[in-house]
Amino acid sequence: NLSWNTTDETLRQAFSPHGQVLDSIVMRDRDTGRSRGFGFVTYGSPDEAAAAIAALNEQELDGRRVKVNMANARVGGGGGGGG
Repeated sequence: NLSWNTTDETLRQAFSPHGQVLDSIVMRDRDTGRSRGFGFVTYGSPDEAAAAIAALNEQELDGRRVKVNMANARVGGGGGGGG
C-alpha cells in the first residue's frame, strides 16, 4: 500500500535510520512502469528488519499509511497447473 509517488530512493531513505539497507525496490508494472503499490527492503540482519517493522508499521510514508512486515521467502520455481 505504498503511495504512487514512493520511489526506490525514498523507500531507502525512510528505512535507513533503522539499519543497513542492502536493497530497496518499489515493484512496478512491466508494461506501464507504474508502481504496483508495494516494495521490498533488504537489511543486513534480522534484528535490523525487526526494528524497522516495529518502527514503521502503520506509519505514514509519502502520505499513505503503510503496512510493514517480513516477506515470505520464495522457494523453488513455483508452478502453474496444466490441463
